[in-house]
Amino acid sequence: MTTDTTSGTTTGATGRNRPAVLGGAPVFPDGLPLTRVRVPDREGLLGRLAGVLDSGMLTNGPTVRQLEEEAAALMRVPHVVAVSNCTAGLMLVLQAAGVDGRRPVLMPGFTFSATAHAAHWAGGSPLFAEAREQDVTLDPADAEARLKAADSPAAMMATHVYGTPCQTEELQRIADAAGVPLVYDAAHGLGSARRGVPVGGFGLAEVFSMSPTKVAVAGEGGLVATRDAALAETLRTARDYGNPGDYDTLFPGLNARMSELHAAVGLTWLAGLPERVAHRGALVAEFARAAAGVPGLRLALPEEGDTSTFKDLTLILDAGAFGLDNRQLAAALKAEGVDTRRYFFPPVHRQKSYAHLGQAEELPRTDRLAASVLTVPLWSHMDAATVRRVADAVVRVQPFAAEVAAVVGTAAGRV
Repeated sequence: MTTDTTSGTTTGATGRNRPAVLGGAPVFPDGLPLTRVRVPDREGLLGRLAGVLDSGMLTNGPTVRQLEEEAAALMRVPHVVAVSNCTAGLMLVLQAAGVDGRRPVLMPGFTFSATAHAAHWAGGSPLFAEAREQDVTLDPADAEARLKAADSPAAMMATHVYGTPCQTEELQRIADAAGVPLVYDAAHGLGSARRGVPVGGFGLAEVFSMSPTKVAVAGEGGLVATRDAALAETLRTARDYGNPGDYDTLFPGLNARMSELHAAVGLTWLAGLPERVAHRGALVAEFARAAAGVPGLRLALPEEGDTSTFKDLTLILDAGAFGLDNRQLAAALKAEGVDTRRYFFPPVHRQKSYAHLGQAEELPRTDRLAASVLTVPLWSHMDAATVRRVADAVVRVQPFAAEVAAVVGTAAGRV
């Protein structure tokens, strides 16, 4: 027997690394979390925070305005409005767009629950559509058919899932034909590009997250990007309770302001964002090379010419070919020390929150994809050697799939 010094695993006479779940040494004996945050410029951040504290102005100050200006320049849009979080930004955009009366708001079933929650809180009713096979973003053909059949639709929403840009041109054509605004849940997309054009300027507005799991972090926070000056002005009022400045509120708004402290963190993370996005793309390409040829395994990848932030590195499994489903693989990877998540399972249309809409049986492709995805660790400061070890942790399981399934079959139901 020999030892593979790259992974720390034991190799038998067959030349195959025996998975940890079957008694082999784990690839990551100390564990590897799904995400790990590292501030890119701690000294610079401390200086920014000190400046905010010295100013005595913790909200409605110049740091938020600077973040908005720098983000607008990065996304090549005229207007960016900072908000407390992405969900609040989506709520306010949909409210401003006239979503009300529980009219249908078309959106993907394969998205984070906040997409649907925002539509509900704004006064709409989620209407779910299928995901594309290739990249799990909203399927334009299915969206068009459902939108045409809807009774007085209020809006259309799409999500740049994992940071992968949607089919923006086709979705805009569909929204225009239906006479509804198109709003993007771009929570994962700050730094993505569609055919060389930065995500941020598509549709009526695009709403980004800067929470700790994202590629650009403010601690908590969000950004709304738009080319519509009137919408931007409305949002600036809406994020401050609907108060235009004289406390005679114009409409029911929210306290959705981003604090100066969060903006200081956001500015630190915004610097160097293109380089971090490029690095993440290189890491995903490294994973793809290391896992090439494994039966039943593919990645959720953007189209040629598009740039994804790869907020998540997500595998799509064909359980029949791979020999394990995503729950079983998750259990096997847990034994290797690798943290995973099933993003997004259950899909929103099957969650208890929206069971009353009765769409659970209407999205078979989304159901299949949601039951097939598994997200593995990827960080902006991860190195190529680590991502190769993550790939090794996946690859080493497949030749032993039948044995692994026998061991984790019962436990997998709890993953």
